[in-house]
Amino acid sequence: MLSISWASALLFAALPVASSTPPSSGSGCPNYGSYSMARNEPLSSGAYRLAYQRPSPECRTFNSSGVEDAIKRMRDEIYDPDLFRLFENTFPNTLDTAVKWRGFAANNSDEELAFIITGDINAMWIRDSANQIAPYKTVLKKKTDDIASIFRGVINLQARYLIISPYCNAFHPPPESGMRPTINGALYSVTPPYDKKIVFTCNFELDDFGGFLQLSHDYYTRTGDLDFFGKFQWINAVQSILKTSRDMQKPTYAEDGSWNAPSYTFQSQTMTSSGTLANNGIGNPVNYTGMVQSPFRPSDDSALYNFQIPANMMLSRYLASTAEIMNKLPNKGAAGLAQEMRDMAAEIRDAISRWGIVRGPAGDRIFAYEVDGFGGVNLMDDANVPSLLSAPLLGYLGLDDPVYRNTRRFVLGRTNPWWCAGPVISAVGSPHVRPGAAWPMSAIVRALTSDADAEIATAVREVLASTDGLGLIHESVDSFDASRWTRQWFTWANGLFGQLILDLAERKPHFLKESFQPFLIPKS
Repeated sequence: MLSISWASALLFAALPVASSTPPSSGSGCPNYGSYSMARNEPLSSGAYRLAYQRPSPECRTFNSSGVEDAIKRMRDEIYDPDLFRLFENTFPNTLDTAVKWRGFAANNSDEELAFIITGDINAMWIRDSANQIAPYKTVLKKKTDDIASIFRGVINLQARYLIISPYCNAFHPPPESGMRPTINGALYSVTPPYDKKIVFTCNFELDDFGGFLQLSHDYYTRTGDLDFFGKFQWINAVQSILKTSRDMQKPTYAEDGSWNAPSYTFQSQTMTSSGTLANNGIGNPVNYTGMVQSPFRPSDDSALYNFQIPANMMLSRYLASTAEIMNKLPNKGAAGLAQEMRDMAAEIRDAISRWGIVRGPAGDRIFAYEVDGFGGVNLMDDANVPSLLSAPLLGYLGLDDPVYRNTRRFVLGRTNPWWCAGPVISAVGSPHVRPGAAWPMSAIVRALTSDADAEIATAVREVLASTDGLGLIHESVDSFDASRWTRQWFTWANGLFGQLILDLAERKPHFLKESFQPFLIPKS
């Protein structure tokens, strides 16, 4: 996931109120990159006077009756006008703006495909697209629902990409779309080689595998549509994931001390240390642990130590759950693959327990963010999901897990080097931007993984106050100045906020009757 520079973001500080049509994309519809930078009317009636950021229905990239029904229902349930406006803008944002193309495979007219852009970048990230679609599981009931087609299309296209280039993370539109690829001018040297006509970037990020499996799990759990998984390329994609994961479990040195040639290397010409891998593209050495290496983090930044704990948590959890899908398929070899999935899930979980739990700054047992199996430990957390904070959201463990509780205290405090605290918002940030730039995504995850009313209220209030009047969730926000932010069009975080509001409607409905204004509005 690329982002604009912090310096560029400062240009966005003065945002006009726009009542006229923004610059056109050439189709008669506004260019959303421009549209989302303006405070479009009508503004919300609360103190924050948030912009309206939905394109007109004919300009939306996908219209779902289920999503529209959810928005209408929440209009009656949410008391705070600014909170409703933020939900109204964010929950449908992926469908409104990012479903760039839908169609069918050239060699199979039944195989649905859907190309989802990340927002302001015209490429499809495996992880991002999975996270962008995931919030709509709340309105997914059966395989005939309109939104079900999007799930199937994304899963099928991700499967194709994972088979062709399993080490790569972002891809150009499929040839069936007729869309021209976006030229990536960056200079990379990558092993194994990839086709630049297919691949946009080739950072190996383990959470891509977890994202694909999670989306598969969500679709099956909501629809029970078992036949879908045996029809097209899903089984082959899982085989690719298993093979690649086994390759990336290899240690740097063999048992006799000889060097194991790496399965993956990455070098680039970059101005940042996080844009390439150390040791001529190999990364720092690792010992065998049973975990799978992830040379790049969910932020697209290079890892300090290649065993990233949150990504391994995610992979273990969803290998185990999707093994149940595989085990029910009548396809040849499916039962054996299901057992292999269960075995790897258990192996990774055992390795996390052995290598990933360390003593924190307070002397208690916490999860490390990254380890190398030699004793090297990176104590931090990053806002991008999967994160340590998000472990219960991933379904890896429960909120009451004692090691998680210790880890949570570490993550949400000054002992975490990427805890960004200030009067605007206090949340986990990321080396992807800079110190002091909190990510609202982390505040949303904090609320999703909390049962404490006061903590949830603080997180919601801070996110609501952090949009700089645009009514969309930014990538990062200066903890001391809400007008300094990055990315006005970040569909992943937008959808996650919508997911939070729907979660609160089920779990803590009284929240939606509260005011989150900087001053109290009398209730009528």
